[in-house]
Amino acid sequence: QVQLVESGGGSVQSGGSLRLSCAASGYTPSASGSCMAWFRQAPGKEREGVALTYTREGTTYLAASVKGRFTISQDSAKNTLYLQMNSLKPEDTAMYYCAADFRSFVCANWLVPNPENRINYWGRGTQVTVSS
Repeated sequence: QVQLVESGGGSVQSGGSLRLSCAASGYTPSASGSCMAWFRQAPGKEREGVALTYTREGTTYLAASVKGRFTISQDSAKNTLYLQMNSLKPEDTAMYYCAADFRSFVCANWLVPNPENRINYWGRGTQVTVSS
């Protein structure tokens, strides 16, 4: 059974950095045709895609709002996905979720609204708060 557990959230001031981790169990991401991604959801807003990686190929994508500031990476030996967040802004404040899916058409459409209705596996989230 696939399980995803996020960690690393917290409170930082504007301009600061955080690194989020997502530990996967129940499968081996680097050996499977899957994608893993980070999403976020602020109060009163829809869940939105932040970054995605195809875990076997290592290809990565970033949402326009975080390009140049965030980096997605994985440690295959630890089955762990990371999100390095630099130059944080108050508008980055949200609950951050790790997600995974094995279907190529779902992965390819990761930025389509309402991902929670399509992507199969989700963690419980970790809160990131950025103060000005």
